[in-house]
Amino acid sequence: MVRRANPSRTQPIRLCVGCRTRAPASELLRVVVVGCAVTPDPRRRLPGRGASLHPVPACLTLAERRRAFGRALRETGVLDTGPLLEFLGVADGGVTPTPHGSRNKAGRPA
Repeated sequence: MVRRANPSRTQPIRLCVGCRTRAPASELLRVVVVGCAVTPDPRRRLPGRGASLHPVPACLTLAERRRAFGRALRETGVLDTGPLLEFLGVADGGVTPTPHGSRNKAGRPA
């Protein structure tokens, strides 16, 4: 008897460590710790514990602000997100993009 893959089977679902929403694993970027740096793993082949993140600067900002990488990857200490910033193409000008656009003190768009 030959077993065939079930075509109605869904993809694995992962949680984005930035925005905390569930999405298919194919839509998220896997990241791992190499040394003391959070490194992107787009091919999902690097060894070690991984975390998932939407490949957008807004989710990266949320994850950094919440200090989610250390918890998700079970690492202590400060983790360098430089390789991840380079992979996402975020210009490191000292200003991190906000997830919902910039707003002034009154809460209105700037």
